[in-house]
Amino acid sequence: MSIHTQDSAAAPTGGAALDDMLLHFEVQRFYTLEAHLLDQHRYADWLELLADDLHYWAPVRTNRLRRQQSLADGAPGEVAIFDETRASLAWRIRRFDSGMAWAEDPPSRTRHLITNVAVRPGEEPGSYVAESDFLVYRNRLEREVDLYAGGRTDLLRRGEDGSLLIARRHILLDQNVLLAKNISTFL
Repeated sequence: MSIHTQDSAAAPTGGAALDDMLLHFEVQRFYTLEAHLLDQHRYADWLELLADDLHYWAPVRTNRLRRQQSLADGAPGEVAIFDETRASLAWRIRRFDSGMAWAEDPPSRTRHLITNVAVRPGEEPGSYVAESDFLVYRNRLEREVDLYAGGRTDLLRRGEDGSLLIARRHILLDQNVLLAKNISTFL
C-alpha cells in the first residue's frame, strides 16, 4: 500500500524536487543541532540560533467540546506558558549560568526528539515555515521525570551569513495541565 500526500501532477520535478529535499535536509540538520545544544546545556550557543526579533510562544490550552475547539488554544495577549523574546531567553540563560536558578541545581538531564518535519516557503523571500513534533524527556534528581509532547510551528529565515535562524516559535503542548514542578526546559 502506498500513501501519497500530493497529487503526482503537482509534485515538484527535477531541480525543484532536489531543492525541496535539500531544504528539508538543512532544516532537519538545524533541528538536530538545536536539540544537541539544548541537551548539552549549551544555551549560549542555542541563543545564537534565534533571531534578534524572536517571539517564542506557547499558549495555554484548555479542554473544549468539539464544537468549541477553535477556543481550545489561547490567543496572543492571553495567559501563556511561554511568551518570550530573545532578550528574555538570554536573561533566563544568564540566570542558569549564575548558579542562582535553584530549580536547575543540580541541572536536569534532557533529551529532545524532533520528528515529522515539514517545510514550506514563507511569505518573505528567504523565509520558511517549518512544522515539527517533539518529545522532550526531562529527569532531575532521583525521581523527577517530566515528558513534554507537542508540535511547533517555526518561522525560519536566513541570517546575514546565510544560516537559518528561528524568528518565531509557536509551541502547542499536547497536555493542558503541566504536571512538572517547574518548566525550566526549552522546547
